[in-house]
Amino acid sequence: MSVVLPLQPVDYLVIGHLVCDLLPTQEKRLGGTVAYSALTAHALGLRVGVVTVFGEELPLNFPPGIQVWNTATDRSTTFENLYTPQGRVQFVHHVAPDITLAHVPEIWRRAPIVHLGPVAQEAKLLVNVPWSGSILGLTPQGWMRAWDEQGRVRPVPWAEAEKMLPKAGAVVLSVEDVGGDEGEIERLSALTPVLAVTEGASGARVYWHGDSRRFSVPVQEEVDATGAGDIFAAAFFWRLYVTRDPWAAGRFAAHLASFSVTRVGLAGVPTREEIQSCLVEVL
Repeated sequence: MSVVLPLQPVDYLVIGHLVCDLLPTQEKRLGGTVAYSALTAHALGLRVGVVTVFGEELPLNFPPGIQVWNTATDRSTTFENLYTPQGRVQFVHHVAPDITLAHVPEIWRRAPIVHLGPVAQEAKLLVNVPWSGSILGLTPQGWMRAWDEQGRVRPVPWAEAEKMLPKAGAVVLSVEDVGGDEGEIERLSALTPVLAVTEGASGARVYWHGDSRRFSVPVQEEVDATGAGDIFAAAFFWRLYVTRDPWAAGRFAAHLASFSVTRVGLAGVPTREEIQSCLVEVL
């Protein structure tokens, strides 16, 4: 673990299940929103705290500066992605226990940026916490999926959106999360102060105060798009906190996330050089 005792204050707190991803070769790889966002926030120079429920299938070799508060479980949340000519088919083989406020260390409850990054319906109750002095960022993909008895994952409407969205400072989701339903995107954008929608190679758009803007990205040779949306989210929440300008945050995050698709898995986390180049590009 990357826990430092006693725990130190953090700038960026991300909460959700770390994931064990099963590859087609049956190799196991660390994944999930929490992993990508935590490593991105660390690359941005932030002190990072992770609250999760995770097993021991994989080592957590996070760098110093990322503190992990883990509630041990027998098995981690486990996903398998199968790629077919018709697109990706995803299966969930196990789901770890839920995450509640009782799991969150008191010292981290005042973090400037709190990011709820569910992957399998966890951490819903944490939306209701009065995060004192924090920007609450949501990446709700994990609340917008369900699975059948065989574990095959399917998208579902976000049932609690109308209750949850007004409590968030900013929300990031992908156009795939809503099945490309533009009417649903418009509806969700009216329920929260800031909504960012990622669109893969097309970049992203941001909704704010009834207006929207699109942000294109440099053309990259795509190797692996896994985690790009999570990298976007961490960059967006940080830049929004620093600038209080959703347009600036969207422009920066879209550019930075575009680099991630050129590398495989967690290697797609941005480098310091990429961060600096994007800061220069968007100023």
